[in-house]
Amino acid sequence: MASPLTHLGDMPIEVFMRDYWQQKPLLIRNAFANFESPISGEELAGMALEEAVESRLVLENGESGPWELRTGPFTEEDFLSLPKTHWTLLVQAVDQWMSEIAELKDFFRFIPDWRLDDVMISYAADKGSVGPHYDHYDVFLLQAEGKRLWQQGPKVDESNPRLEGTPLNILKEFEAENSWVLEPGDMLYLPPQYSHWGIAEGGCTTISIGFRAPSAAAILEDLAAEIAMDLPDSQRYTDAGAEVAKNPAEIDPASVARLQQQLGEWLQQPEKIAQWFGAIMTEAKYPDTVALDADDAADWREQMPQGAQLVLNPASRTAFCREPATLFVDGEAFPCPLAFAEQFAESHEISWDDIEAFPEIAEDSGLLDQLVAQGTLIYPPEDF
Repeated sequence: MASPLTHLGDMPIEVFMRDYWQQKPLLIRNAFANFESPISGEELAGMALEEAVESRLVLENGESGPWELRTGPFTEEDFLSLPKTHWTLLVQAVDQWMSEIAELKDFFRFIPDWRLDDVMISYAADKGSVGPHYDHYDVFLLQAEGKRLWQQGPKVDESNPRLEGTPLNILKEFEAENSWVLEPGDMLYLPPQYSHWGIAEGGCTTISIGFRAPSAAAILEDLAAEIAMDLPDSQRYTDAGAEVAKNPAEIDPASVARLQQQLGEWLQQPEKIAQWFGAIMTEAKYPDTVALDADDAADWREQMPQGAQLVLNPASRTAFCREPATLFVDGEAFPCPLAFAEQFAESHEISWDDIEAFPEIAEDSGLLDQLVAQGTLIYPPEDF
């Protein structure tokens, strides 16, 4: 594994996390010195021909009108029929299919793994873009090939008008506050909701390392259901010591404050919240991709004593918590020795030495059997 970045340009990571992360944009010149793209536009187009790969084409002047969106898989004829300019190909989760791209994620492990969404790569013909828009997630935009003009506007939200006649969430009005041309190795960090617009200057490739966070609505809906399952029916709203009602029809501020306090008390379950949070933050983005490798390493009991290793499927996610000791993998919680959970979540590898140190994980129908059966653990592929 590569080591996490200690600096972004000349800026220490600690300064970035304190002053910029989720707060304001940052341009990092020469973030990766002498950077050479691990993938070409032609290779990216080849991936977009595959049914298992999520891909999109955005044409600023499409057959159906401005900002046309097409979804893959595509054919070679689709690419041959494209205009010379003003289009962009986007391919999601390239890190799941190419080891060179997956290795880029290691540089960003100064942010927890469970915050990472995926690595999306776009190739744009001259003047190609996806229009002025904003995202709900943090993203590092690493220029891989060619040049791209990035314009960054103000922070916006759902109230800002969208352009009609396209399925894309393109802002109707956009005014740039900053403008930069990025070359290979340069990188732009954008926090959630900052409007931006990237336009290719000649053909170019951009690598987007995105970080996800569940919405407040999703957290409240899912967590409330999880906690409610274990609350007894006898635990209810109470108002002992309430004052005489001045108006029997009023829901008064004191009653609302009392309910807020009781809600807080019901949520005082840190272990249960940790279990829920670990599961939801490790859900695989593409579970079908994980399932493709189910039982790929079913003979691990024979192979590992001879030196074979098991590794985390590149489409899988993992994390751990200490109390109680739990390994989270692809949305499931597995109780196991803390030392094993910590080292596997860090290294993403299991050797025979680990099995000898933690023999309980190798029991019949135990942890390793379960993870192999669902495709989470596989033998190291030559490439993904």
